[in-house]
Formats: sequence, C-alpha cells, structure tokens
Amino acid sequence: MPKKIPKHIGIVGCSAEGAALCYRTICIEGAKLMGEHAHPEVSMHTHSLADYVKCLDANDLAGVGELMLSSASKLKSAGAEFLICPDNTIHQAFPHIEHRSPLPWIHIAEVVAERARQKGYKRLGITGTRWLVESNVYPEKIEARGLEWLRPNPTDRQEMGRIIMEELVYGIFKPESVAYFQNVIAALKDEGCDAVILGCTEIPLIIQDSNSPLPTLDSNRLLAEAALRQAINGNWKVS
Repeated sequence: MPKKIPKHIGIVGCSAEGAALCYRTICIEGAKLMGEHAHPEVSMHTHSLADYVKCLDANDLAGVGELMLSSASKLKSAGAEFLICPDNTIHQAFPHIEHRSPLPWIHIAEVVAERARQKGYKRLGITGTRWLVESNVYPEKIEARGLEWLRPNPTDRQEMGRIIMEELVYGIFKPESVAYFQNVIAALKDEGCDAVILGCTEIPLIIQDSNSPLPTLDSNRLLAEAALRQAINGNWKVS
C-alpha cells in the first residue's frame, strides 16, 4: 500500500513574527509526528503588513478580506490544499471570504475555543490587539461552546495594542511590556477567568504558561498543531 502523503499547508501570513513562529512550529512539531526532519509541505504568502493596517484603521474589513483572498489564490496556485492564517485580528474579515475562498480554512478562534472546551475551562480572558479584543472573532466561537469570556478594560486594550504593533511585530521584547501583559492577565484572573487566550500570534513570544498568572491558550501553537493534524490525519480536531 502506498504511503499516504500529508496535505500541503498554505499559510496566509500577515505579520512577520507571528507567521514565522507558526511556520517554525509546524516544522518542529511535524518532526515529532512524522519522523526526524519531516513535516508536511508548506507554502506561505503575505502581503505587506502596512496594507492590512491601512484597511484595519479604516474599518475596511472587505479590504482585509480581499488581501486574504489574494494570498489564498496564490497559495492554491502553489499547490496548497487548505489554509491557515496565524493572525487573529484579520479573522474579522472571515465572513467576507469564507464562501469565496478557493480553498478551505481552519479558523484560529474555533481551534482555540475547542481546546478550551476540551480542557474544561469556563471563563476565558481575551488578549490581543485592540482591533481583535473589541471584535466578535472570539466571543462567537466561545459562546457557541457554552463558555464565557471577558475583555480587558479599554486602557489595557489600548496599551496591549501599542506593545504588539510597536514592539512585538518588530521582534522587540521589553521586560516592562512582559510585566504589563502579566498585570492584564492577573486582572482577568481576579475577575473570574480560569484561562487566557493569547489572541495575538506574537504574544507567545513573551507570555507562556511559565510566566502567566493564568493557564494560556496559545493561538499560534494551537493553530499550527491543528494544521498538522489536518495535513496528516484529515481532521484538525483532537479526538
């Protein structure tokens, strides 16, 4: 019987650090599942982050969606068989593209919310850019699984967004910024959250279970692992 070939993963990138971390995780974790140095075929395309930010600042989600679709088409031409996007914020545009996409997608928030349900968490804190935290990307997926969610206060949303867009996307990691995120997560814990969503794919570069006041749901790693399961087994969900 011929050996089953894993599906070709297409990564729709947005910010460099988040996309690179996702790609790296797929390659490293792939070897654990498939054997030394092995991982599924992976292609990535990303438009300029500035193009996405321009649309986000204008609340032009249709424009964000067109950029995502452009990447999707290029990735299909490269041979990708399904898509992931290691950027939580631009998933706001998913309703604009879901039924027009040339390939199926794995939705990052659905992966995270499903893992939270499996872990038995009840109330999730949401961290990320201001665009993401104030959106419905996570609330609708969380509520669909009967769970509760909480956003940080407006001041914390603003500062988290600044740290992400001015520091983390450029690979700048400051101790005071780590401490700020820890304080935000501690406040979410005080308000009854039992886990925190790292809802920006750069946050895991500075916050992990080892230094977080709450157990973390690392959206970047969870998406990468889901992509591996989809590529190898044809089903991203954990049985």
